[in-house]
Amino acid sequence: MSGAQTPLGAAESDMNSSNISFPPSAEQASAGNDRRSKSSFGYESAMSLLVDSLKDRLLFAIPKKGRLYEKTVELLVGADIKYNRAHRLDVALVKNHPIALVFLPAADIPRFVALGSVSLGITGQDVIAESKQGPLIQEILPLGFGKCKLQVQVPVTGPMQTIEQLSGNRIATSFETLAAALFKDVDAQTQSEKKTSVEYLGGSVEAACALGMADGIVDLVESGDTMRAAGLHAIHTLMDSEAVLIAPRTPHASLTPELAPLVNLVKSRIAGVIAAKKYVYMSYNVPRNRLDHALKITPGRRAPTVSPLDEDGWVAVSSMVQRKTMAATMDELEKTGAEDILVLPLDNCRVGV
Repeated sequence: MSGAQTPLGAAESDMNSSNISFPPSAEQASAGNDRRSKSSFGYESAMSLLVDSLKDRLLFAIPKKGRLYEKTVELLVGADIKYNRAHRLDVALVKNHPIALVFLPAADIPRFVALGSVSLGITGQDVIAESKQGPLIQEILPLGFGKCKLQVQVPVTGPMQTIEQLSGNRIATSFETLAAALFKDVDAQTQSEKKTSVEYLGGSVEAACALGMADGIVDLVESGDTMRAAGLHAIHTLMDSEAVLIAPRTPHASLTPELAPLVNLVKSRIAGVIAAKKYVYMSYNVPRNRLDHALKITPGRRAPTVSPLDEDGWVAVSSMVQRKTMAATMDELEKTGAEDILVLPLDNCRVGV
């Protein structure tokens, strides 16, 4: 099954032995100091087999959990990137392409990509900025999910309601680098004698003000519900962020000429999946004398397709229409005189990125 965490035994034959485990023999039990990639059961471990199998494969870093993981898996399924991930292993071999998926914390992916350790990765723009690896990374495709804002938040009823008022006070955040850079500039502008204190918190940052640990926070905000429930509101936005497909600006030597085309292949497939979710295929018939007006309603991504009908004075039109506007678009077409309006979902497509 594509993208599912199924047992490793369903993978290709070069991984089959990782599922077979026998109790150790007496000789094997006495060879405790023999560390030649042996598992505790005397057979090569699944991980050592995978490491050997990474040769001649493009490495693709995937968030291993959190807000980006599930959406990324959906993209891989839609892009027909088939793999089997064994329990507790963070490396999975793709079955239908020479690709290996490496599951990493999203915050670590920018560094692995920047150093060329992996050739592709998916992570958020916020963690790229926080990692300081931005100059070494190219964002090759926005993915349209994981959208959020990195904001300064303060108590609604608190005495400090601007970032200038926060200067010289306490800030709690899991984005130390970005927060420190912001308040360094604020401190300089306000000529504060006391530097703003930026303290790291790994989670539940929104509780810091209520617990008396901070006067304000810097944290990611999606809907804002969590912040409102904590009695906070935004006074400054550092950046907007979403998930992106990234690659190193300077490809690593491991990206051989044989593997290099896979970068564009993955990019094209993922872009097709995103477009298929965003658009539907709309087809209708319209009188030729109303065609110009109809085409203004359905301009398509590039241009609509117009074909003559056997009936004089009529043409058939097909166009890609944004899914979120399809009902309103059909209403407008009907007012224009269009008939036989059909909407078909897109399972996948290629959009020429």
